[in-house]
Amino acid sequence: MAEVATIHVRVVSSEELVFEGEASSVVAPGWDGMVGILPNHAPMIALLGEGKLSVDRVGGGAEEYQVAGGVLKVDKNQVTILPEKYSGIDSASVSDSLV
Repeated sequence: MAEVATIHVRVVSSEELVFEGEASSVVAPGWDGMVGILPNHAPMIALLGEGKLSVDRVGGGAEEYQVAGGVLKVDKNQVTILPEKYSGIDSASVSDSLV
C-alpha cells in the first residue's frame, strides 16, 4: 500500500502551542479569501483573515478553530500558523470567545 503524503502543521498562539501534528490538508481564511494547502505545496507566506481554520488529520477527522488575523507560513512541507486570536470551533459563541 502506498504511503500517504502528509504535511507537518503547527498552530501557535502568543501564549501556547495550540496544535502540532501531521495532516493531509489545511484550509485557512486568508486576508482576501480561503487558502488550501496540500502536501508539497510551494513555499508561501499569507496574512490571515477571519474565519474557520481546518486541519484535516491523516486518519480522518479534523482540528477546527475560529481565527482572526495573524500569519500563515508554508515551507518544506511544514505549515506554521500564528493567529492573533483563536478559539475552538465548538465554542458556544465563537465570535464572543476569541482569545
